[in-house]
Amino acid sequence: MNEIVEALKQLEKEKGISQEVIMEAIENSLVAACKRDFGKSDNIKVSMDRETAEISVFAEKTVVENVEDPVLEISLEKARMISGQYQIGDVVNVEITPKDFGRIAAQHARSVIVQKIKEEERKVVFNHFYCKEKDIVTGVVQRYVGNNISISLDDKTDALLTENEQVPGEVFRPTERIKLYIIEVKETNKGPKILVSRTHPELVKRLFEKEVTEVQDGTVEIKSIAREAGSRTKIAVWSNDENVDPVGACVGFNGARVNAIVNDLKGEKIDIINWDEDPVVLIENALSPSKVVSVEVNEEEKSARVIVPDYQLSLAIGKEGQNARLAARLTGYKIDIKSESQAKAMGETVSIEEEPEEIFSETDGEEIE
Repeated sequence: MNEIVEALKQLEKEKGISQEVIMEAIENSLVAACKRDFGKSDNIKVSMDRETAEISVFAEKTVVENVEDPVLEISLEKARMISGQYQIGDVVNVEITPKDFGRIAAQHARSVIVQKIKEEERKVVFNHFYCKEKDIVTGVVQRYVGNNISISLDDKTDALLTENEQVPGEVFRPTERIKLYIIEVKETNKGPKILVSRTHPELVKRLFEKEVTEVQDGTVEIKSIAREAGSRTKIAVWSNDENVDPVGACVGFNGARVNAIVNDLKGEKIDIINWDEDPVVLIENALSPSKVVSVEVNEEEKSARVIVPDYQLSLAIGKEGQNARLAARLTGYKIDIKSESQAKAMGETVSIEEEPEEIFSETDGEEIE
C-alpha cells in the first residue's frame, strides 16, 4: 500500500488536494463496502494508517455481562482478552478485517482518488469562471452544434453559445476568437455549466471598461446603455473630472478605441452621448444625430414630447424606429416625436402612453418596430 501513500503525496503537491481529505474519503468508501458484506450496521469502522496506508476494519462493540446482540455487544471476558482494562459499558474496537481485504481496499482507493481528482478539477474550473461571472472572456469557436455554437474557453472547458444568445447574422469560422459575456456559472453533476452571450448589453459595457482606461479607473462612468445586438448601441457617459471629455475618451484618438470595440462586435454601430441629470438635455442628446427644436418632459409620468425640424423627423425616428426606440430605453422616458409642421397643425403636442421601447409616429399612430 506504500505506493498509495506516494501517489497521495504527489497528488497533494501537484493539484493541492489534501492527503487527509482523500484518506478520509477512502475510509468512508470502504465503510460502505463493508456494510454491504457485514450488514448495514452503524458500528463498522475503517481505519487507514496515515504513514503506511494499511487498512483495518473494526466493529465497535459495547462491553456487557450478558451478550444479547453479538453484532453490537461483547462479553467482559472476551473484552479483557483484548485488554485487561476494559469495564462494563466500555466500547471495544474488535478487528474484523476480512481476508484479501488489501486488494479490495486498493481498488476502492484508486476509485476514490480518480473521483477526487475529477471533483477537484471541476472545482478549480468553477472557481476560475465564477470569478469571471458578469465579465467578458475570449473564446475559440470549435464547431456548430445544430443552431448552437461550441466555444472553448480554455484547454479543458467548453461553453455553448445558444441560438438565443447569438447576434442575428453573425457567422463564425472554427478557430476564430470571439469576445463573450459570462451571464452565469452553475454547478452541475457533470461539472460547471457556463452560460455565455453575444447579445447582452453588458458585453458592450465591459468592452469599454477593457479598452478605455478612464472607464476602467472610474474617471468616466457609463451611466446608461441601450442595445439592439448586431445593429446599434447607444451609451450615455459622464466624467467625474471636468478636465476629461467622456465622449472623447471613449472614442479615442481618430476613433481608435471605439473602432476596436466595433470590430469585436462585428461592425455594430455605437453612438456615444453625454449623460446629463437634466432629462431635457439627456433626451436631446439621446436622439443624436438628429437635431431637436424643443423637449418638454413630465417627470412624474416619465414621458417627453419632442419637436424636431421637418427634415430631421425620419432621422430622429430612425430606420424602423430604431433611433427613437434606443433613445427611450437609454433615458427611461416615453418619447413622443413630431415635426415642427405636425406640431403647428395640431396646435399642441399630444402625449401617447407607451413604454420606453414603444415609440409611435404621429403621422399614422402606428407603433414603430
